[in-house]
Amino acid sequence: MPQYGFHFDGQRCTGCKTCQMACKDYNDLTPDVTLRRVFEYGGGSWEQDGSGLWSANLFTYFVSMACNHCDDPACLTACPQNAISKSAETGLVTRDIDLCIGCGACATACPYGAPTVDPAISKSVKCDGCASRVEQGLSPICVQSCPARALDFGPIDELREKYGDVAEIAPLPSAEQTGPNLVITAPRDAREVGSEDGTVANVREIA
Repeated sequence: MPQYGFHFDGQRCTGCKTCQMACKDYNDLTPDVTLRRVFEYGGGSWEQDGSGLWSANLFTYFVSMACNHCDDPACLTACPQNAISKSAETGLVTRDIDLCIGCGACATACPYGAPTVDPAISKSVKCDGCASRVEQGLSPICVQSCPARALDFGPIDELREKYGDVAEIAPLPSAEQTGPNLVITAPRDAREVGSEDGTVANVREIA
């Protein structure tokens, strides 16, 4: 059976956050909980030359990110209740709300910050790749809603054949940590993982 994953096209994403809001609406999430987040990453500075003229080398780009349904999910390993599992049929990583005790170990372990504890129910919640939609042959709601068609979903081997195998740019962590099933078409000004050229401008929004 195939391992499913996401493709994100940073050259098409406009940072509109429709994917983020569609996910919140479809999953009936509270304002404090976000399963797909859009990072606004940028940096640069103004420079003055010897004649007194100023020029800018500023840059900014967006990264839409949810659970990457990793080959080696850190959340699954960390969960003391075995409440997180990886489907043998699709490779999607899901959590069992009845087994979850809301300890937050999964949220702490995940380098992508994909799981989060919903304070309204004291349970961990995370993107499950819209598993119920996938079972019906439909795309995840974030993919369907994107007006710029910056998201795609399907068997990861097919996505890599179509889009390449890049799976990391700043501000994301190294792909070596968990083996994310993710393909990224890098935006024009993309920085490498670990770059200190920029910062996340919307920290409060995505926290």
